[in-house]
Amino acid sequence: QVQLVESGGGLVQVGDSLRLSCAASGRTFSTYAMGWFRQAPGKERESVAAISGSGGHTNYADSMKGRFTISRDNARDTVYLQMNRLKPEDTAVYYCAAGPNLATMSTANYWGQGTQVTVSS
Repeated sequence: QVQLVESGGGLVQVGDSLRLSCAASGRTFSTYAMGWFRQAPGKERESVAAISGSGGHTNYADSMKGRFTISRDNARDTVYLQMNRLKPEDTAVYYCAAGPNLATMSTANYWGQGTQVTVSS
């Protein structure tokens, strides 16, 4: 069982940066691939980025490449999402998820409650 708690969301201006954190419970954090997803009002949930258990492999949605960076600290059981040059279309609820591997993140076993990110123009 893994419990995930996101934090770091908020209201920012266009071009600002924000770092989201997701703290995980449990003793086996490093065995889980972790991912960030987002869902904007009226839209389907979409993948943002994911990272392997060791942190050695990452993948990103095309629209986030170069602006967002996913990382993890297995000693702190935490995964991060650094978001730079934020745009209004980045406004969404951001969720973190834990799953067995990168390939199946969209059907991850565990999900957080989400944190709201609002980018104002």
